[in-house]
Amino acid sequence: MIVRINKYTIVALVLMLLGLFSGIGNIVAQDKMYVRMADSEMKRFPEAWQIDWAKRPAFGYCQGVVTLAMLKVWKQTKNEKYYKYVEEYADKMVKEDGTILNYDYVNGRRNIDMINAGKILFDVYEQTGNPKYKKAMDLLYKAMMDHPRNSLGGFWHKEVYPWQMWLDGLYMASPYLAQYSQVNNKPELLNDVIMQFLIVEKFMRDPVTGLYFHAWDEKKVQKWCDPVTGLSHHFWGRSIGWWYMALVDVLDFVPENHPLRDNLLAIADGLARTLPKFQHNGLWYQVVNMEDRKGNYQEATASAMFMYAVAKAVNKGYIDSKYHKIATEAYDGIMNNLVRIGDDGMVNITQCCMVAGLGGNPYRDGSFEYYVNEPIRDNDPKATGPFIMGCIELNK
Repeated sequence: MIVRINKYTIVALVLMLLGLFSGIGNIVAQDKMYVRMADSEMKRFPEAWQIDWAKRPAFGYCQGVVTLAMLKVWKQTKNEKYYKYVEEYADKMVKEDGTILNYDYVNGRRNIDMINAGKILFDVYEQTGNPKYKKAMDLLYKAMMDHPRNSLGGFWHKEVYPWQMWLDGLYMASPYLAQYSQVNNKPELLNDVIMQFLIVEKFMRDPVTGLYFHAWDEKKVQKWCDPVTGLSHHFWGRSIGWWYMALVDVLDFVPENHPLRDNLLAIADGLARTLPKFQHNGLWYQVVNMEDRKGNYQEATASAMFMYAVAKAVNKGYIDSKYHKIATEAYDGIMNNLVRIGDDGMVNITQCCMVAGLGGNPYRDGSFEYYVNEPIRDNDPKATGPFIMGCIELNK
């Protein structure tokens, strides 16, 4: 057999090899980047309780999302320093009787955000065997069983936000409860977790865009909501990011033969079909569907969350592999537009919305102007944690 090589064949081979090496280079870059970002976070916050620039030890959701990412780095690299960083935090926060430092859910502190950091306790308990961590996990479970609910059984976001479900809350508690149900053989608890998603899907999804509204007030009395639907008025990027991450993390604990598993997979697929419509240069805007409106900006936390959720969903087979492009383009968009490497080698991620919510005092009205005028900062843990996790998933 004679193979004839002409100039067109050579060009084709060169282009193919360039594409191959580019793909390999991107994988190597993601590998280095999740390690570099994790190391940068540990330098910024030598003790994990300091994450989010905390003034006192906090068992907060920001500490939770970054320490959970550190556990994933430990499992990926086998480097014990990342695990030790998390274990030292858990040891500081959990007392011998299983109570948690600076956390009292009984006396007016029923707050779904406070559950998120509990996700790290499963690994720490498995590694140490210290019974105080099992006691703490049981305490967090009891806190959620005592948590107020709406008439459908959906968890209020906080006791001070009555009758309200926020997308954020699904990430804070649902994956924790799903894992707790598996570890403790409580299938009825898993059904409760899945019900939370089905309530949100029914009441908070917009059938026109396929996006999800930030919050829903069942009583329809909040000033931030539509008086007819009870829905907030805008699609806040990070809230949808929390929701999508919650979904793919919960699916890890839903058996393949569960009768409602396909419902969750359909939600995951629907978001994967929706997100590219609003992705610009790999990124998503603070108010997702209003990219042309003055004051809106490409926001890091939502973009990192979508990168992680889509990459993991593809890796796990929850959605079709064709959606992988969404995550790789998000990575490129973040690296090209939002990541800055300091002279000291520290990795910084910019254009992070610091915080956004609804109601409260001073009152947050959920308007477009409200969302785009909340403070923006670098290295918010709600970006760094998902970015680390997303890079790990892409590297897989």
